[in-house]
Amino acid sequence: MSKESTAPQAAKAAPPNKHQLALMIWLAVFPTLTVINLAFGDWLGMLPPLLRTFVLATVAVPIVIYGIMPQLHRLRGRLLIRAARR
Repeated sequence: MSKESTAPQAAKAAPPNKHQLALMIWLAVFPTLTVINLAFGDWLGMLPPLLRTFVLATVAVPIVIYGIMPQLHRLRGRLLIRAARR
């Protein structure tokens, strides 16, 4: 015999559309690059442009992908669920 779960399923938001995702990425990338530039601007300014871009991307991408985007996805989900309850 199989037991069916009686626990209520958590409501999940649909994946963001391309416009929402673009906004979320911008909200994650712009402040990250701003903080990195403010913190390391003098040091980065001494590097050639190609190397400076490589360093910025190498530092910023993991911060955005593993740190900020999951938080933004959770926040978006909470906002959508809250809006659906109204």
